[in-house]
Amino acid sequence: MTPRIWAVLPAAGRGTRFGGEVPKQYLEAAGKPLIAHALDALLSHPRIDGAMVALAADDARWPGWTSRHGKPLLRCNGGGERADSVLAALHALPSDVGDDALILVHDAARPNLHAGDIDRLIDVATTHADGAILGAPVRDTLKRADAAAHIVATEPRSALWRAFTPQAFRRGALTAALERARADGVVVTDEAMAMERMGAHPALVEGREDNLKVTTPSDLTLMEWLFQSRPDQGGSE
Repeated sequence: MTPRIWAVLPAAGRGTRFGGEVPKQYLEAAGKPLIAHALDALLSHPRIDGAMVALAADDARWPGWTSRHGKPLLRCNGGGERADSVLAALHALPSDVGDDALILVHDAARPNLHAGDIDRLIDVATTHADGAILGAPVRDTLKRADAAAHIVATEPRSALWRAFTPQAFRRGALTAALERARADGVVVTDEAMAMERMGAHPALVEGREDNLKVTTPSDLTLMEWLFQSRPDQGGSE
């Protein structure tokens, strides 16, 4: 039987690295907030059943959406760290989303997600017991620097990948991994790291290089340009 597939978006952060008063998930590109683009990419996909968004408890900017593309869109209160928000969302999922459900965790400020990447990720994650993440091999030469920003060494890049989202894991396994990291006092920077600590070896699925996370104002400018070249930006309901 094909498992249920839900998306989880941790969106309780303030986006302090970006600067400004507006959390970066609510900044606009191509006429709508980044989080709306991310949600539409996920919920317009025929294999995804619904989404849970983890928000700051005092988030006054959330538009109150309860569905998009005819699918349920739920919210819960997130936490101080990404892992806290993801774990809160996992606990808040509907009771009919079982431990074997496939959960796609996606950055709310990573709006340029394409359906083909979602398909490839789901295909691999449903057949690989340890789950899978989108990413891309490192193609640039890597330099190790000292405290004064002088080159110390050139690092081999042959086995290195950049991690993207979504990252896809079974609900039960991911919940257990995040709970273990919390109990151990370890702040994991993505879901794959939590799974790795449990001895898992998630699969790497090569995705599009333009699946960018907006972190700086220049990223937002680039995202505007990318959306101008996309013919598939349609309605949201």
